[in-house]
Amino acid sequence: MSYLDGMVAAVPAANREKYIKHAADAAVVFKDHGAIKIMECWGDDVPDGKVTSLPMAVKKADDEVVVFAFIMWPDKPTRDAGWKAIMEDPRMQPGASPMPFDGQRMIFGGFQPVLEA
Repeated sequence: MSYLDGMVAAVPAANREKYIKHAADAAVVFKDHGAIKIMECWGDDVPDGKVTSLPMAVKKADDEVVVFAFIMWPDKPTRDAGWKAIMEDPRMQPGASPMPFDGQRMIFGGFQPVLEA
């Protein structure tokens, strides 16, 4: 069964085009190392919460937008090998493609699908 990496971040609204370019550049690297699908989503209806919410989780500022992304891999071993190769890939080294957002407020993780309908 496939394996997914998910990510949520706050991106300055003014950096939308820079974010899309950064994501497109990174997608090439992920696909080169085994990813089968990359989906990048710009927040459109992401409400603030009173107790928890995506904006609260990434400490979104007023001039920022919440983005959600996922990478689909064929399986976890491919994902694990892919991430190792990605971290060593010169295209992903610091300065190669600067992130147009605060990466310290990005949240991410790997997930095993339990239902696909």
